Formats: sequence, structure tokens, C-alpha cells
Amino acid sequence: MKLHALADIIGGKIQGNPDVDITGVSGIGDAKKGDITYLLDINILSEVPPIGASALIVKEAMKELNVSMLVVENPQYAFAKTLEIFYGKPYSPSGISDKAFVGTHVRMGDDVSVHPYACISNNVELGRGVTLSSGVFLGEGVTIGEDSFIYPNVTIRESVKIGKKVVVHSGTVIGSDGFGYVVEKGEHYKIPQVGGVIIEDNVEIGANVCIDRGTVGNTIIGCGTKVDNLVQIAHNVKIGRNCIIVAQVGISGSVEIGDWVILAGQVGIRDHIKIGSKAIVGSQSGVGSNIPEGKIYSGSPAIPHIAWLRAQSIYSKLPEYAKRIREIEKKLYKEEPSDDEHP
Repeated sequence: MKLHALADIIGGKIQGNPDVDITGVSGIGDAKKGDITYLLDINILSEVPPIGASALIVKEAMKELNVSMLVVENPQYAFAKTLEIFYGKPYSPSGISDKAFVGTHVRMGDDVSVHPYACISNNVELGRGVTLSSGVFLGEGVTIGEDSFIYPNVTIRESVKIGKKVVVHSGTVIGSDGFGYVVEKGEHYKIPQVGGVIIEDNVEIGANVCIDRGTVGNTIIGCGTKVDNLVQIAHNVKIGRNCIIVAQVGISGSVEIGDWVILAGQVGIRDHIKIGSKAIVGSQSGVGSNIPEGKIYSGSPAIPHIAWLRAQSIYSKLPEYAKRIREIEKKLYKEEPSDDEHP
């Protein structure tokens, strides 16, 4: 499409030729003639090949560049919308495959797609426009809200409730038993896990994520939260709205997380911890105590980020400090008088 036609859809002002042809969308390092890409900082141009794109999405016009531009408030968002326009596929329901297993008392809305070898247990409810890919298993009493998409080989166990427009990627297990045991007479006795899981609207769950059901009560993932691949969420965890949980995070049982929290990669959280809304936890941190609202913590054990930065600056100098201490000790011992020299 022409650049001005794209601007009509996603908004923004054009700097340059409004009639330039846009035939694809690409990253800035790979862009060629006909492509549109986005640029946040002109300083990055020294790190990438010369721009070959026909147009750029930018926050502010850059006179230094001889290329047409679409100036928008949020370039990354506009880039995402452009990808949808060029590569998004409209939903086309495929109906219920005769190779799928469908139990009794299953209720389905309009335009549901159930692919071959999906398994739907009894008393399941699927909203309008739900897609179940091949190899999906739904336990008894599962409910899935409208326009949700479940990718291949996902297991959703009994009584799990999933909201509207939820995306669950391949290999994820929702509603597995929580890890709960009590020692009796020298043996580990399993505590029955009889609770459930509630996934609210507009949640996206990555591949190979494990979300355990509550021991009693529910494990809850709040509306708009995004969970990356290979995350473990234990029983009775409560995660608020619009959180970002990055890959390989491990959240122990009964943790409570507020809204708009960011947990960076490989964060580990001890059981019964509370993390306030809008807090940020740096990658590979070990959280063993509560984190107040809006605070940034890093390290293991996690401490306020500023204190962690200071500690890291000292840590890198420890070999130098150790050497200086040894030199001071040698000097002190050398200057210390012997017993014969004492009066």
C-alpha cells in the first residue's frame, strides 16, 4: 500500500513522499526497498548497515535522513499495528473435526474451531470463536471465553476457567497439581490439590509454562498479564493485572503480586511473599522478603536496586581490595617489634 494509506489506518504525520510504495515490514538491519521499519534513536545507525527501507516509523522527524517518515507518538506500537496489517490473517473458523473427541454436555458458541485429535472432556464450555489446536486436552468442567486461541499440545485440566481473548502457546500445562506434601512417619504424604485456576481476559501464556491449581481456592492470573516461556507458577499464587513475567521465572506457592509488576528473566520468589504494584525485579534475583509498591529490587538475596548497584561496584574491586589488605598486613607485621625488643 501507499504510505499515506498506512497513515490513514494507524495515524501519524508523513514527512517526505506520501505515495511511496510499502510492500513489506522488516527490522532496520534487514530492511530493503519497499519495506517500512521503525527507528527510536538515530544513534543506533552507527551499529547497523545503511538504511535500505523505503520508509521509517519515528517519534520525531529526523532531517539527517533522506527517507520518507511516518511520525507517530509510539513507534513500537505503530510498528506492531503495521505488522498486523501486512501479515495478520483474518479468523476463519474450521468447525469441529471428525477426528476430535468431544464428550457429553459440551456447550459451544458460534464459530468454534476444534482441530484433529483435540480432546474435550464432559461439561466443557467454549465461547464464540474459540480455537483448539491439535493435541489440546481439556479436562472436565473447563470453561474458555470467546476468541481465545489454544495452540497444539496444551493441557488444561479439570475445572480451569479461562477468560476472553486468551492465548496459550504449545506445551503449557494449566491446572497441574500443586507441589504440596507433609511428612508423616518419615514419609512424604501428598496434600490433595482440590482448588482451581482462573486465567482472566487478554492474558497470553508462553510455551511450556506450568500453572498449578490451588490446594484450596484458586491460582489467579490477572487481566492483561503476559507470561513468557518456561515459567513456573505454583499453587494459590495471585498475579495482578498487566504484569510482565519473563522467561524462566519461578514463583513459589501463595505469592501475591500486584498490578503492573515486571519480573525479569530467571527471578525466583520464595513462598508467601508479597510484591507491590508497579514493582520491578531484576533478572536472576532471589526474592526472599516482601517488596513495596513501585520499588526496584535486584540481586540474590534481592535488595533495593541502587544498593545492589553499589554492591556490584565494590564486588568487582574485591581482588584489588584483597591485595591492598595483604600489603597493609605485611607492612604492619614487618613493623611490629619482636618480644625481645619490648621493655
